[in-house]
Amino acid sequence: MESSAVARGRPPRVVVVSPPFVSHAQPLSVLAGALAREGADVVLASGPSFEGFAARAGVGFVPLTVTRNANTGVARSTRQAPGEAERLEEFLDSTRRGAVSALLTQSRHRGRDMLADPEGTLAALRALDARLRPDWYVVDQLSYPVTLALHCLGLRYATFCPGHPTYVPPSEDVRFGVPYAWPREIRPGEDRLEELRAAAGAVETAFTRRFAEVARVHAPEAPPPGRAFALASPHAVAFAYPEFPWLPDHPERGPSLLYGGHCGPAAEPDPGPGWKEVVGRLRAGHDRLVLIALGTFLSARDDVLALLVEGLRSRVPGAAAIVAAGDRAAALSALAGPGVHVEATVPQRWLLGKVDAMVHHGGNNSFTECLASGTPALVLPFSSDQFAIAHDAERAGAARCADPSRLDGRSAGEALRRLLDDPPPGVGRWSRWVRRRGPAWTARGLIREMSGVGDPRSAAPAVPCVR
Repeated sequence: MESSAVARGRPPRVVVVSPPFVSHAQPLSVLAGALAREGADVVLASGPSFEGFAARAGVGFVPLTVTRNANTGVARSTRQAPGEAERLEEFLDSTRRGAVSALLTQSRHRGRDMLADPEGTLAALRALDARLRPDWYVVDQLSYPVTLALHCLGLRYATFCPGHPTYVPPSEDVRFGVPYAWPREIRPGEDRLEELRAAAGAVETAFTRRFAEVARVHAPEAPPPGRAFALASPHAVAFAYPEFPWLPDHPERGPSLLYGGHCGPAAEPDPGPGWKEVVGRLRAGHDRLVLIALGTFLSARDDVLALLVEGLRSRVPGAAAIVAAGDRAAALSALAGPGVHVEATVPQRWLLGKVDAMVHHGGNNSFTECLASGTPALVLPFSSDQFAIAHDAERAGAARCADPSRLDGRSAGEALRRLLDDPPPGVGRWSRWVRRRGPAWTARGLIREMSGVGDPRSAAPAVPCVR
């Protein structure tokens, strides 16, 4: 059956909804632009700070706030709602105590982070839908109140998974908040894993109960939403991730799964003469160049950044470094010198075409950007899905991994020396795989999958991907 847009002879109208975090809004805006280039009429809905992303993507924009906290580029420098800055500091402190400590802290914070005001979000989506009348939506999987609202309103949507594919749990034994696998150097004991599983199970039970309450009150005619963290589009789920053969299988009778590999733009904007001068200067005096960037939250771990620079200087004396230090740039200015350049933020994707290796935290964007550029990486996972991504990167032979909570100058330097002298063997293979796909491939798949069902306003309400 043809979609309502095709039947009326116009492009499909699509609203792409992003939470107010730069690491989510950036790839979603790239996907929005790709959908527009494939002929869709696209609007990006996100926090007001991200209107510029929509402009660069060539799509429309509407402001939409779906969570209390935010991150517009450097988390600690972003103006936060009351209490959010304190919780961010609690999280950063927990990363110093190791993997399970960080994941337990994130479990405690999850209710306020991810389901702060489901009724308010539902009302906002109802009003937005009445105003824009889109044919379908694309929603970030971690925007749980938005997915719940679309389910309750019976509106058609596709799911975009911004991180590891297990963010859409494929089965009951894969629990959100517990890595499905760990890198070799980070394997918690069974007692700590049981503690983590229990905490994650309690959070999921609470979320599932809250989902059911909201649906019962606001959409009694809709199917029950079921397992909260598994609620996703019944039509299409897009992953900005490679289709590794060892990933857990999803049910056969489920949505179409689109492994797009990455969600970066086809070309990077010129960062200007200043950055070209930095790279030229560092290259002139050194035979190798390393980018060190731990993401928009974890750049605050200036102790780890300092250890990496210390290790590089002592163990790889012919190498130079560019360090993204966030709001700690001034505090780390003493590290700067002939072989080290420190900035608050860096043009990461542009630099990946200029450096020999990168150190990152295992965030999905950094991981897939390194793959797309063919850049060997040292992964230091701290939290969230970073441990699962680090495992996959290591297993694919696309990166080496180390435990940031046990790092010192010597071990950091040895890890960097080995990375540069003996790059992981799988980088080339997976780089070629990732480059064959990307946002244009994903956009075409979404339009194909979402255009094959009838009028979204007469369709049955969405059902969860996994019960």
